[in-house]
Amino acid sequence: MKNEQIVEKIVEGIQERKGKNIVVVNLTKLQEAPCSFFVICEGDSNVHVNAIGMSIKEYVREKINEKPFATDGFENSEWIAMDYGQIIVHVFQRHTRAFYDIEHLWSDAKLTKIKDLL
Repeated sequence: MKNEQIVEKIVEGIQERKGKNIVVVNLTKLQEAPCSFFVICEGDSNVHVNAIGMSIKEYVREKINEKPFATDGFENSEWIAMDYGQIIVHVFQRHTRAFYDIEHLWSDAKLTKIKDLL
């Protein structure tokens, strides 16, 4: 399965639960990148962030039979990280995302903003 296909299904899983401000960070052109892609989004509350994380896990497993190697953050749902090998997913609450500002750290990568679903 190509990384781009997995990223596409992750984004669809986020959109299933109305995740907001989705950004795909393509790190493939950077020498020292920890992976090929970050997928970053946010939810409005810990319940919303948890629902987005669960949606990603279920949607990607159902559609393309891929499971994350590891997940972390479901306990408090401030920041959920999901490891799909060369793809790392970050689901934040808005204030936590603003504090860590991952997009800014990797601003030399190609950033693709996905339009929010209404």
